Amino acid sequence: MATLTLDHEKVCYLIIKAREFDAKMEPEVSEPGDNPTDDAEREILFDYPDDPTVEEIRSFLAAFNVDEMVELLALMWVGSGDYDIDEWEDALEDARDDPDSRRIDAFLGMPLLGDFLEEGLAQFDISCADIEMGRL
Repeated sequence: MATLTLDHEKVCYLIIKAREFDAKMEPEVSEPGDNPTDDAEREILFDYPDDPTVEEIRSFLAAFNVDEMVELLALMWVGSGDYDIDEWEDALEDARDDPDSRRIDAFLGMPLLGDFLEEGLAQFDISCADIEMGRL
């Protein structure tokens, strides 16, 4: 059975911050027929290094230890569908073996970071709905 040891409140905080940044972005102007949610067209956190929310996320992730970064990466992979919850141990092992993907800049460069982390938590039957914003 898959077990998440990473504090889910930390993940919820990261989800909230990633979405705060997304909410501040201006919508792109698109041509008729374009898909505005196309991942290739989405702006990513890494594109705005001077944004205070990005700096807050960067500082927050800098406090994570290696084991937390491994679980965070594996959680993101589960949430994105790269791994199934039944493959949790494989995702952890691959995350341990992939230090480049565990870099803070790699997380900041991930489109849909908040969505993937939220879906990853959902695979563990964990929701951020009960987390009070004031506590984070």
